[in-house]
Amino acid sequence: MHTVFWGAILLTFFVALLGNFIFFFVIVTGSYSSVPMYFFLSQLSFIDICQTSSIVPKMSMDFWKKDNTISLAGCGTQIFSTLMMGGAECLLLTVMSYDRYVAICKPLHYPVLMNRRVCVTMSGGVWFGAILHSIVHTFCVLQLPFCKSNRVNQFFCTVQALLKLSCSETSTYENWLFVTGSILLLGPFSIILASYICILLTVLGMQSVEGRQKAFGTCLSHLCVVGLFYGAAGFKYMRPRSYRTPEQDKVASLFCDIVTPMLNPLIYSLRNRDVLVELRKHIQKCKLHI
Repeated sequence: MHTVFWGAILLTFFVALLGNFIFFFVIVTGSYSSVPMYFFLSQLSFIDICQTSSIVPKMSMDFWKKDNTISLAGCGTQIFSTLMMGGAECLLLTVMSYDRYVAICKPLHYPVLMNRRVCVTMSGGVWFGAILHSIVHTFCVLQLPFCKSNRVNQFFCTVQALLKLSCSETSTYENWLFVTGSILLLGPFSIILASYICILLTVLGMQSVEGRQKAFGTCLSHLCVVGLFYGAAGFKYMRPRSYRTPEQDKVASLFCDIVTPMLNPLIYSLRNRDVLVELRKHIQKCKLHI
């Protein structure tokens, strides 16, 4: 079972890495790179690449060598990375929902409301918020005194796993972590929900059946990714302390930080005709060179 699990994680990592890299490359080198929706999709692929790369290589080496050791600095780096990428994806999905809202509900104002400067500013805000959130929690966790067992009951370092090793009273910080996690998830999710309610009302008011299908088609992929991410993240961060178990934390962390990045490019590429067209062009070019 040890070998099977290691192989499954490694396969998931390679699929996530390859899928997101191809998706990122197709968007950046294609003719749609200046379109706001694809600009944000390239950011999402970059986040997923960084998320899996900060976890799986170290975890795979531990499985292979059966060494299973990590320094406190390395542990802090993993926590910082996973929190930053998770926060960035949470905020980016909100920005992407706003982009779809403007495109469908205010199409005439779209070139002004979502110009290049606005997109870059929104992207900068996403990364600033994610980095700030990650710095605060990483600093708070690493400042705790660790005088219990140094055995981290998790596949990689997480805030919850390290809190269990501290000999100080952590209930106040855990409550604060729960509150900040809930705000970071529920705040953006409320904006996404409001955006899609407006989109739904607008689409239902369209006279053209083709227009309805196109609008729903551009939103369905994003809704699938939102459902996957917020479902996994909500289960990981918003459960009360009394209902948490190490086994549940492990499953939630694996699904949220490894499985979801693998599924994102598959969902978007299979549902997006433009991306498939660009991908075919690159494949044809490669065949010609061969």
